[in-house]
Amino acid sequence: MAVKLQGFEFWKTTLRGARYVVAPMVDQSELAWRLLSRRHGAELCYTPMLHAQVFVRDANYRKDNLYSEVCPEDRPLITQFCANDPEVFVQACLLAQDYCDAIDLNLGCPQMIAKRGHYGVFLQDEWELLEKMVKLANEKISVPITCKIRVFNKMEETVQYAQMLEKAGCQLLTVHGRTKDQKGPATGIASWEHIKAVRNAVNIPVFANGNIQHLSDVEQCMEETGVQGVMSAEGNLHNPALFEGLSPPVWEMAEEYLEVVSQYPPCTLSYVRAHLFKLWHHTLQIHKDLREELAKVKNLQGLTEVSRQLRLRCQEEITIGGEEAGQVVGLPFPHWICQPYVRPVPKDPVANSNGTEVKAVRHKRALSLEDSDGASDALSKNKQKKKARNPHKNFCPEQKPKYIKCEQCGNPKGNQCVFNLCRGCCKKKAYKEVADCPSHGLKFKTKAEKQKSEREEEGKSRGLQEEEDGGLLNGTPSTPTDPHRGQTVA
Repeated sequence: MAVKLQGFEFWKTTLRGARYVVAPMVDQSELAWRLLSRRHGAELCYTPMLHAQVFVRDANYRKDNLYSEVCPEDRPLITQFCANDPEVFVQACLLAQDYCDAIDLNLGCPQMIAKRGHYGVFLQDEWELLEKMVKLANEKISVPITCKIRVFNKMEETVQYAQMLEKAGCQLLTVHGRTKDQKGPATGIASWEHIKAVRNAVNIPVFANGNIQHLSDVEQCMEETGVQGVMSAEGNLHNPALFEGLSPPVWEMAEEYLEVVSQYPPCTLSYVRAHLFKLWHHTLQIHKDLREELAKVKNLQGLTEVSRQLRLRCQEEITIGGEEAGQVVGLPFPHWICQPYVRPVPKDPVANSNGTEVKAVRHKRALSLEDSDGASDALSKNKQKKKARNPHKNFCPEQKPKYIKCEQCGNPKGNQCVFNLCRGCCKKKAYKEVADCPSHGLKFKTKAEKQKSEREEEGKSRGLQEEEDGGLLNGTPSTPTDPHRGQTVA
């Protein structure tokens, strides 16, 4: 068994001293995008965040999200999991360790789904649990364990947090310089000061994450914080050539990405669509008809054609407008050039008559059955698209069906299941007890009885044949008889 490298030795040898890193991005850092990014300067990539519990129980999930994406050109590679149970996390690591160079524990996801699932940044106050998870994984798996975290408001608390993870066995730390509340419209600026404090306090490699839009930002971040590498997420999505210091025409990146997708199938169509929306973001604000078309097409050929139409329109603008073509207020380059997307600054709080500040809150009007047809303006753009495809779709939360949970795993149970279980759990129980479940189409008992009946019939036939053979050997001819009693066949 090979010796497991640690800390700086792991970074220098296994990760080849990687400085330019593509972040783990749900549904976005898939194989095709990682390969494209590597072609344009990325030295290390992460898989999308995978759910440890699902990874352990679902073989298809493992195949679709890791096993089928094995590629010699896609190394070094770190697989990231979200988890909140030490044993489950270790099981997932053991199933993944042969397909990557390290395992990363996600302690930075701030989204609501992470809050509901109790993982990501919402574990950052449970130090005892995190220490146990990292320590157990470091002891049990054959590849190094790394962590990606967000900072606390207090710099001292952030430093102590990082030191705790290092002591537990973390071999590399990625620090996103934002707190768990800095997301969406309130994303704000990442604190490089917090990242620098962590770098100076630990004795393992540190990657910085946040405020990266150009290669110059990468160089400035490394100089100011002293980190070993810099990770990019949104900057990479809008310009995969960021680490090369280039800003190529969008169509060059789009066409190269689509070529990689066709070379390394299968790639989920929604991933490809999302990448094209990011790449063509600024152009789609102008050519809105093609934006709608990009949202509607249902295959890779359709996505490729829309991208081609966007390229032709941009080239036509260049031909007609010359050097002044494509200039948009607020953009440093013409809209068809790969460049970062800057989030709009949230509006300042409004003061009421008493002089106190009132936060601007966007209220979503609840839909009722009476106004659901005429309230498209109250729906988000995504829901409006869904309603256009299915006019009968209802988004009222009160009208959604309530599912009873399976007694064993928590998934929705079958409505008429004889065991009150979901199909997966029902299948295991029915197989074990040799029972039927008509609701799930399981017929283990019926098949067993049929096989038993066939064996009995076969035994009777064999017995009659042996009797006939015995009669011939004793000199007594066997006379075939008609099924009708008392009648001899001539």
